[in-house]
Amino acid sequence: MKKTVLRVMVVLVIGFISAGIGMIVGALIGGNYAEQFVFNGVQGYEATGQLGFIFGALIGLILSWRFLISKRA
Repeated sequence: MKKTVLRVMVVLVIGFISAGIGMIVGALIGGNYAEQFVFNGVQGYEATGQLGFIFGALIGLILSWRFLISKRA
């Protein structure tokens, strides 16, 4: 039981860290290359930073779940 709770907590922490990295990468891309990109009512680095946060969180959660939880069997 404790192992499962610890694995879930690690998955969440990895997801949060990858979301932060995705936000930074998205903001850098938006500030340099996608200045006219509009998402969720904002434009440029703010919009791509939001998308980077979302995609980073999803990728981090899915990959960490796959490597930490589903290989238990």
